[in-house]
Amino acid sequence: MTVRGDRHYDVVIGSGAQHEIGLVLAGTARAAVVHPRPLAGLAGAVVEGLQTAGVAAEAVVVPDGEAAKTAEVAAGVWEELGRLGLTRSDAVVGVGGGAVTDLAGFVAATWTRGVRVVQVPTSVLGMVDAAVGGKTGINTGAGKNLVGAFHPPVAVLADTDVLAGLPEAEFRSGMAEVVKCGFIADGTILGLLEADPAGRRDTEELIERAVRVKADAVGEDLYDTGVREFLNYGHTLAHAIERVEDFGWRHGEAVAVGMRFAAELAGQAGLLTRDEVDRHSRLIAAMGLPTRYTGDWDRIQSVMRVDKKARGASLRFVVLDGIGNPRILADPDQAWLDAAWAAVCGGTA
Repeated sequence: MTVRGDRHYDVVIGSGAQHEIGLVLAGTARAAVVHPRPLAGLAGAVVEGLQTAGVAAEAVVVPDGEAAKTAEVAAGVWEELGRLGLTRSDAVVGVGGGAVTDLAGFVAATWTRGVRVVQVPTSVLGMVDAAVGGKTGINTGAGKNLVGAFHPPVAVLADTDVLAGLPEAEFRSGMAEVVKCGFIADGTILGLLEADPAGRRDTEELIERAVRVKADAVGEDLYDTGVREFLNYGHTLAHAIERVEDFGWRHGEAVAVGMRFAAELAGQAGLLTRDEVDRHSRLIAAMGLPTRYTGDWDRIQSVMRVDKKARGASLRFVVLDGIGNPRILADPDQAWLDAAWAAVCGGTA
């Protein structure tokens, strides 16, 4: 499918999609293939595919997971790009999960003020969220993704073959972003997951539908000032949990709790019925994702206020005014926040 905007690009989803890399970068002189060590075999196949197409490609190894998203790692990759002699007409290829594609996109956005990037996501999370849309970034002590740039890829190659080897916990985590797309835009996703909470029966359709939801939002609002914000459903609390837990929680696990919190908040505000709120917790729990989190509420609130979706002193949440109808709720009543937190902290699932 095509993601529209200032620079259109294609997202190729399906078996063997990674083999399109030579066609995507045909005529490119050099490419750096950024990947974590556990994916050395897959990255090697990408390098070989590029070399066969006449591209002088080399691998650049980075840490796995969120450990890749630091200024120190980014600086190390920049040094490697310099060693390889990458110029503005060359390219970076990101091979990995969402954290690695975030990093690869960021170093591509900043090297010589922008070189092309092709994303080859290897997780459900990377395919439906991180690799699509052009958001790139690294983490700092102040919070997640607070340093970054909007830098759309020239292509995304989502090879579903690689999901067969994905650990079950990582697969479930990625499915949180899929069900998010169901709650905010595509009810068919909810029906498919309610029929098969594991998401294994209709994986490719679920990924395609989730990518379409994101592609539609990104095509209309690349810079996250309007409808694209709705893709952040559940993320305000999720990013705070990740930060407080020093990224010990998987992103999708935190988003799952964040969606339950947002649903409870919308219920407090009179925007969702009790059954609609409970539909969140029922489905999320059935998918094997967490619906509860206990922690320091004062600290969580403090971290949420420096989230990149905040505006000045205003605390903002994406909530639903009915399933499939997202909106922004700014500065909700503290009693609503406290009640939603109480439900997540110790209420019934």
